[in-house]
Parts: sequence; C-alpha cells; structure tokens
Amino acid sequence: MSVTESSINYAEHAVDILAAAVALIKDGQRCALVASLSIEGGAAREVGSLAVIAQSGVMTGYLSNGCIDRDIMLQGLDAIETGQVKSIRYGTGSPFIDLVLPCGGALELVIDPEPHLATLQRALDSLVARRIAKLAFSPIEGLLASEEGPTCFRYYPKVALVLAGRGAILRTTAKLAAQMDFDLHIASPEDSDLDDIAALGPKSIQPMPRSDANLDIPIDQYTAVLLLFHDHDWELNLLMTAAKLRPFFLGAMGSRKTHQIRLERLRENGLATDICETIHGPIGLVPSLRSASQIAISALAEVISKMPR
Repeated sequence: MSVTESSINYAEHAVDILAAAVALIKDGQRCALVASLSIEGGAAREVGSLAVIAQSGVMTGYLSNGCIDRDIMLQGLDAIETGQVKSIRYGTGSPFIDLVLPCGGALELVIDPEPHLATLQRALDSLVARRIAKLAFSPIEGLLASEEGPTCFRYYPKVALVLAGRGAILRTTAKLAAQMDFDLHIASPEDSDLDDIAALGPKSIQPMPRSDANLDIPIDQYTAVLLLFHDHDWELNLLMTAAKLRPFFLGAMGSRKTHQIRLERLRENGLATDICETIHGPIGLVPSLRSASQIAISALAEVISKMPR
C-alpha cells in the first residue's frame, strides 16, 4: 500500500486510540499498536504517546508533527505483514538518515503487530471508568500483558469540562472546548444555548429551570468546572455542590470584587474556608477581557495550566 492510499486520524488521547484498536481487533481486522518509548530533545508528542495502524491503511493517533508519521504508518503496515515486533529510532543515531526530525533529538518507538486484546481492553475499561490506566512495553516484545515492564506508562482519563452559563461566552467556550477534545458537559437555563451547543456532541446537556438547580453531572479529580454567568445568582448552589466534589479546577466569571462577594456568600452558606480558597476567580490567564472568544481562550488556557499531569 502506498502512502497516498493511507490516511491519519489525528486523535491524541489514549482512550480514543485504545478504543480504535479494540474495535479493530474485535471486528477481525489486523492492526499494529505504536508507542513512543523515549524522546531526546524536542518532540511534538510526549513519551508514551500511542497510535494504532489498521491493515486498511488508516492510522489513529500520531507521533510527530507530520515529519515521520507517514513512515511510521508504512513501518506499521510492514510489521502487520511480517508479524514481527519492530523497534525503531528516528533522528540522531537513526539509520534513516533521510528522515530528519526538525526539532532535533531522537524518538524511539516500538510497533507491535499483534497487540493483546485483553490488555488493551483492561486499559480502555480503566480510562472509561475514569481511572488511571497502565501499559508496559518492551522494545523486543512490544505490548506486555503485565502492567509492569522495562517501560511502563500511566494514562490519565480524558479531562471532563463542565460549562454552566448562558449567552455568547458559554457558546464560544463550548465550541472551542469541543475542538480541544475535552469530555464536554453543558448546563444552561437557556434552551436556545443548549440547542446551539448540542450540535457539538457534548457528553451531556442539562437544562437549568431554576437558579437553585443542582448539576446532575459526574464530577471527579479529572474534571474542570467553569461557571459563565453574568447573573451571579445562578452560581451559589452550583459552587456549593461542585466545590465539595473537589474537581481539579473550579472557577467563575466576574471581577475581583465580584469574586470576594461570591466567597463571602459561600462562607455564609456553610462552605468551609479551605474549600472556598480552591475556587478560582476571576477566571482566565488574561484579566479584564471584553470579547467572548478572548475570554474563552483565556479561561481554557488557565484550565490547561492546572490539568493533572
């Protein structure tokens, strides 16, 4: 198969790549799992990044910013054909002198043409259940059945983002967040906002008929919650509920003065001071913005800066 006949689906998170691999194997299709084992110098992707190459020529995931992914795909198709695990080095010290990494350094990866379904399924089930997954690799054997090995990586659940609000800032933040591959959950008192955002395919959509409504959305340590209301009467109950569940990020829109008033109301309603101190406000890395798109970018950038690593 030629490179021009193949295609790349630029998925990033392990849960999506594992889901693709499991689906292929269960469908009776052969595929190769690729994992980056080590990185020297700069790199477009972090160590432990995954990709799966289907015998049809479709690769889900990527290991570079386009400079070597097509060759990785061909190497994967060759591994499927021969049934042999491949250990490959690109960049400094590589035998492929015609494939240069523009960022310098080197990338070592392993290609397993027969990844063990039960091992993939176990890791996928963990991530879907919002638990950390582990995968171990050997440059000689590829994916190992055990969670322990020469090179073992931890994969965190995909970050869930809960957006509650109304109007332009809610819609704009939701659209940007959908492009950033969060597990998106939306709550709003405005049906028109919910209808607009529904086209993005969020994990859940919750109408809020009253300002004292609770969020019927799971929140855990891999969840960020952003409240995007100009009418801050909608915030109190949501903050009281969400703060006690300890998301890794909880923030609300408004000025510094508004935030101080917000915290005073929360304390008056019985929220412990130490929990109040975990609430961010005003949200965003850049203060005093006035456009929905800039507020959305600034707020999501702050969320990313606090993400579990």
